[in-house]
Amino acid sequence: MSTNLQSILTPISGDMQSLNEVIRTRLSSDVALINQISAYIIEAGGKRIRPALLLLTSQAIANGAPIQHHLDMAAVVEFIHTATLLHDDVVDESNLRRGRATANAAFGNAASVLVGDFLYSRAFQMMVAPNEIKILQILADATNTIAEGEVLQLMNMHDPDVNEERYMQVIHYKTGKLFEASSALGALLAKASPEQFQAAEAYGRHIGTTFQLVDDILDYTASAEQMGKNAGDDLREGKPTLPLIYLLERGTPDQKALIKTAIEQAEELPDNMFQQVYAAIMASHAISYTEEVAKREAQLAKDCLNCFPNNAAKESLLKLCDYSLQRST
Repeated sequence: MSTNLQSILTPISGDMQSLNEVIRTRLSSDVALINQISAYIIEAGGKRIRPALLLLTSQAIANGAPIQHHLDMAAVVEFIHTATLLHDDVVDESNLRRGRATANAAFGNAASVLVGDFLYSRAFQMMVAPNEIKILQILADATNTIAEGEVLQLMNMHDPDVNEERYMQVIHYKTGKLFEASSALGALLAKASPEQFQAAEAYGRHIGTTFQLVDDILDYTASAEQMGKNAGDDLREGKPTLPLIYLLERGTPDQKALIKTAIEQAEELPDNMFQQVYAAIMASHAISYTEEVAKREAQLAKDCLNCFPNNAAKESLLKLCDYSLQRST
């Protein structure tokens, strides 16, 4: 049975509405172009999974007790995530995200990079407000690790020798770390016990990994309309994701040769070769293997919640694991 994201977020629906206003207020600038691009980003929407994760985790652990600074810290997480997207799209030369032109396609690379910098620095301004060194430590570590992950991914581009271990490291750094930081912040703001804090961190890490692995699958199984970006983009950018790595390690000699060539020559890949790669993936266990790895990560995430109180927010965190596997966008 598919799980509806809106229903999952019901326990924090009021907070999510308040978060939208915080985001609009905090993005305001005296510089007109920043306001223009910020409005463009807000209108593009997005699921806001990371701030939702912070809010659900804090509510689950607090179990009815008051929580402070959660909306501002949720906005900080969203700003950091959005900044990474702005920079990613420039690095990847992407022109489509969430079904519309990327900011770099609409406003140019320079403006996108600089507004990404504005989002980072605005996040820094906001994260000092609670005057809590642990918040600063979590977010400083996260932003640094994400940057390392981006560089690791860059090093892996066009490299057919990337193995599963190296790829999972990129996922943990580039994607899992901000999920981990989001749930850790939620736990911290809710005054979690040391056990709950560690469990919240691990939950975020595992569910973030699940989301990325499902993205890997959707890059080959979803249409551009479903994904809101161009299907097959990862391959065309020379990124060796898990379905490709599976074929490189376990495919037939012909499949290995095909994938090796495709990764090395991604930018010049003719459409017929992309179709060959797609056919090879579909004819193998590459997708089912990636699904199994994603299911394992989702179950590990669920297991982390055993030390949380039983309440509606915890139930939503459990359902979020199922959603991460079942989603089509």
